[in-house]
Amino acid sequence: MEDTFIQIGKGKDGGKDDPWYKMNPMEKDLLDSFMYVRNEAALRGKSNMDASGKPKIYEPETGRPIISSDGLIAQVERFANKFVVSKLNAKMFNKMVNALISKCEKAQGNVFTFIVNSLMWTEWNETMAAWIRDQKTVGTFLFSKEANGYVKVGATFGAYEVLGNTIQIRHDRTLDVEFPNRKFGMLIDLTPDGTKGQAAINAFTFKGGEMIHNWIEGVGKMSGLASGAVSSPVAGSKQIMWGYNSVAVMNPYRSVILIGQEEENPLF
Repeated sequence: MEDTFIQIGKGKDGGKDDPWYKMNPMEKDLLDSFMYVRNEAALRGKSNMDASGKPKIYEPETGRPIISSDGLIAQVERFANKFVVSKLNAKMFNKMVNALISKCEKAQGNVFTFIVNSLMWTEWNETMAAWIRDQKTVGTFLFSKEANGYVKVGATFGAYEVLGNTIQIRHDRTLDVEFPNRKFGMLIDLTPDGTKGQAAINAFTFKGGEMIHNWIEGVGKMSGLASGAVSSPVAGSKQIMWGYNSVAVMNPYRSVILIGQEEENPLF
């Protein structure tokens, strides 16, 4: 019935002013679900291989092994320096940068990326605002007069420079799923390898296997009204989207994890 609903939704004459009802196609919903699951696995996935290299999970019907690998967080966590803090401050950023400098080829000129969840994003901005206050700067960029005569107060901070190195902030709300009640951030050196031309984080798949789209046609086929050979006696069809995907952090030891204590009501 999907095509029928979409056709009705275009309006009587198909004009832009006609009333219409938008219904997401099945393929779009399926693709959204596939991309969400794939990205979550790449970020927070855990390996299911045992010590002998065999997977712990098998498909119940066919016995086919289901192999999963460590995601980005698990790979970084294995090698990263870890700090637990209750209240963030500029001194902690200095310690984080010092921990990375010892693992980098040069002591200055590095650009590190600080990937944070929403709670750490808020704490970062509060810390930077406090740093400006404590350093007795003029702070003129923290307020401006708008065209309507009102004064806009505040600023959003995107980077911090210390010891000849720069920390860039990146807010990633997908980390809120894993850490909803505590501040979390990963400081990573994402500089590509100049000698090998290799990115700091790489995704891998089999050739042509990144996304595979299949159909199981039931009675009536995809339109619901067609005749011909089918794969199921059910009066309905199924679409399946799957693929092979993995992520590899090439320099996981060039990283620092900063995590806060768990809070009962972090937003209040």
